[in-house]
Amino acid sequence: MDKLRKLFDPTMFRFLLVGVVNTLVGCGVMFGLYNLAGLHAWGDGGYWISSAANYVAGSIVSFFLNKHFTFQNREKGAGVVVRFIVNISVCYLAAYGLARPAVGWVLGGMGLDGQLQGNLTMLAGSGLFVVLNYFGQRFFAFRQR
Repeated sequence: MDKLRKLFDPTMFRFLLVGVVNTLVGCGVMFGLYNLAGLHAWGDGGYWISSAANYVAGSIVSFFLNKHFTFQNREKGAGVVVRFIVNISVCYLAAYGLARPAVGWVLGGMGLDGQLQGNLTMLAGSGLFVVLNYFGQRFFAFRQR
């Protein structure tokens, strides 16, 4: 019970608050590119470009807010930046790599429009990313030394 309580401490709630800001920035970029800029017409390439742009924009915001506000990490130098980039990259590839086939399998027989299915897949990938990223940032990127 103590380990569970330790996970659900103020750090998690600060992470979620920062996540709201990241979500607004990143999803605005992702769905804007996919729908408004027409990248949905590019098929898989549009999916990957839109979702990657989300994480480039959101990750810049995330690094500064989570480093200083959420985890109050005072480490300087390239090490913390490299760990953060590795964490974001692994979480992104895992979340979106798993979401694509999983959502395709779940929704495959429903005859949904490709654009709608792409949007639902990106939404599922975003949710999985949040969970993976929290643990990655807390216990790897910004871990207390």
